Amino acid sequence: MLLKSFGANKINVIKAVRALTNLGLREAKDLVESSANAPAPVLTAVSKAAAADAKAKLEAEGATVEIK
Repeated sequence: MLLKSFGANKINVIKAVRALTNLGLREAKDLVESSANAPAPVLTAVSKAAAADAKAKLEAEGATVEIK
């Protein structure tokens, strides 16, 4: 699953990424900010259901997400 952009509400997207990945604040912030330059992988090797759930949570916060 790739995070393509964080939208207008970066702080809430960072919080959602932290909840989904168990990353620390600094790592989650770096991941979200890196999506501004190129799509950043958030989750890898997860089921389609887990990816769809994560996508819904991130999109609810304003992010643009692509599942591959």
